[in-house]
Amino acid sequence: MFAALRILKDVFGYDAFRGNQAAIIDRVAGGGDALVLMPTGGGKSLCYQVPGLLREGLAVIVSPLIALMDDQVATLDELGVAAVALNSTLSAEEQRGIAERVRRGEIKFLYLAPERLVQPRMLDFLQRLPQLALFAIDEAHCVSQWGHDFRPEYLQLGQLAELFPGVPRIALTATADMRTREEIAQRLHLQEAERFLSSFDRPNIFYRIQPKDQPRKQLLAFLAARKGDAGIVYCLSRKKVEEVAEFLSAQGFPALPYHAGLPNELRAYNQKRFLNEEGLIMVATIAFGMGIDKPNVRFVCHMDLPKSLEAYYQETGRAGRDGLPADAWMAYGLQDVVFLKQMLANSEGDERHKRIEQHKLDAMLALCEETRCRRQALLAYFDEVLEKPCGHCDTCVDNVQTWDATEPARQALSAIYRSGQRYGVGHLVDILLGRENDKIRASGHQHLPVFGIGKALTEGDWRTLFRQLVARGLADVDLEGYGGLRLTDACRPLLRGEVTLELRRDLKPQQAAKASGSSASQLVRGEEREQWEALRALRRKLAEEHSVPPYVIFPDSTLLEMLRSQPRSLSEMAQVSGVGARKLERYGEAFLDVLNGGASAEAPRAVTDLRHELVSLARAGMTPAQIAGQLNCGEKSVYNLLAEAIASQQLSLEQALDLPEELLGEIQDAFLDGEGELPPVAAVAEQFAGQVPEGVLHCVRAALQAEFEA
Repeated sequence: MFAALRILKDVFGYDAFRGNQAAIIDRVAGGGDALVLMPTGGGKSLCYQVPGLLREGLAVIVSPLIALMDDQVATLDELGVAAVALNSTLSAEEQRGIAERVRRGEIKFLYLAPERLVQPRMLDFLQRLPQLALFAIDEAHCVSQWGHDFRPEYLQLGQLAELFPGVPRIALTATADMRTREEIAQRLHLQEAERFLSSFDRPNIFYRIQPKDQPRKQLLAFLAARKGDAGIVYCLSRKKVEEVAEFLSAQGFPALPYHAGLPNELRAYNQKRFLNEEGLIMVATIAFGMGIDKPNVRFVCHMDLPKSLEAYYQETGRAGRDGLPADAWMAYGLQDVVFLKQMLANSEGDERHKRIEQHKLDAMLALCEETRCRRQALLAYFDEVLEKPCGHCDTCVDNVQTWDATEPARQALSAIYRSGQRYGVGHLVDILLGRENDKIRASGHQHLPVFGIGKALTEGDWRTLFRQLVARGLADVDLEGYGGLRLTDACRPLLRGEVTLELRRDLKPQQAAKASGSSASQLVRGEEREQWEALRALRRKLAEEHSVPPYVIFPDSTLLEMLRSQPRSLSEMAQVSGVGARKLERYGEAFLDVLNGGASAEAPRAVTDLRHELVSLARAGMTPAQIAGQLNCGEKSVYNLLAEAIASQQLSLEQALDLPEELLGEIQDAFLDGEGELPPVAAVAEQFAGQVPEGVLHCVRAALQAEFEA
């Protein structure tokens, strides 16, 4: 285990393994197979990356999404580990080059989609290699034909056991109930694999579920305390995704849409922006999510009800992967239930499959109407017992009240029955409240014995009651008839007076607004804000230079530890969790400079106060050196700010720099030489070393990028 700990510290910058990681790594490094169930953010990738580095030969990682592969490759590359992804975005020549590097033993981790791995040519290529370290099958739940992420190609991965009998295999997933676990073991031929089941609990996530009451207004109340945080807002339909994204943008929240109906290029562009930029909100259907490795997603919102607790758990699990506080917020109403039941009724599949899906929807509804701790109920679904209420969900902190709804429920069920089991909630409420309108008179319902017997409750109370009756399975929606409510067999004991009914009271609107605003994600205290922004500004700049998302340089959790521990030397910086040898060498000095006041006095001012002044001075014709003297800051910072101003089109390139036309043309050609995206500054810096400061290259690149995006 000493060798594994050494790799953990030197390469990844962590001092200790978490949970089952050490046991899993020991098993796989020793040549054994493993089936790993670990929640999102639990550190699954280390379970195959560390043994991959410990064992001789190539480690092959099976991953279902290109975005996920690219993200992992970029992360390993920053750590100094040779990793490549072989996928459809590469040309034939690039693919041949990678194959040659693999043959020469220059690559340690090879990422492949399952479709590519099971091709006879690829299997033959791998069999010819002198040694393979391991096979890691990520997102292994994709093998389950009952799951919503099913990928048929995963079914063929079982053959790895026969073709590579001496190579250990590790299958990993974040969501799998008992049936899915058995399916994974059987289909991937992992019956003999040791199973490692971690707790499903994500203690850093605060769960809140609210009944729908002007959902957009509710969403804004929730987001008000979270400006500047990155988050995901899930909607069921494509149309709603676009409408909510537009609405949020109009309200001053930077939001992007994502759904399967968008052009591929736009979808990829929006996903890339979400990963690379700070504080964006992605409004999406469930097409967005699997393999999103962004660790500092601070909230996940559901504007509609998910189909199952597995889906809810997986989607909310995209928040707070860095272990810092995060929020899972949802608004749901009776219309969601009707919509999902209709989808289920119209879906393909046999009756058994539909019964299973109905059971899953019922479990989801039960969580929404839960009167006990939400976390206890959620974990119980995954066969896990949480002994005490968590104290970190809405039912725990809001002191949820219940009431004896036995008699009103009987009245509501009686209204459904006596009106012919064909009317919706609005009409039923009118009957109970004794409203003699045209529709009531036309159907003669003013003569029913239940007409006007419910005046003790408000319209809102009755609507809540009907929603809860459907959620509890005491009434159902007639999808074949008029879409009205009808009774189920389950309501008979209640109507016969054999049982009573306790229901939860919905929070009043003002309480709900107050609860929405209580943010669980205010990471940084007021007095730390300035230095925190300086650290983030430096991270952004480095990420842009290296063409990786900011969290690949350092996640928020590492920046936060730097902020709190205030290292004063490289040896102290090496003690910060997440700072490995390679990153210490690359970035240690720069971050120390910010923390020790060298850049810290400069960076926050550069980010805020100086920008306006700098733009004015540049427009007045001052050179970068003159501006640096005038503002009493480093020339490097001036170039960074000029590049930012050019990118945001506050300045033109001509206003910022006075370059000979020929030299400017050469620099532009160097950036435009390849195909596709602009290369990072580092790729062309050597060509112009000694001719111009590196900051000039950043400015030219920013101008070209702005042109591309215009």
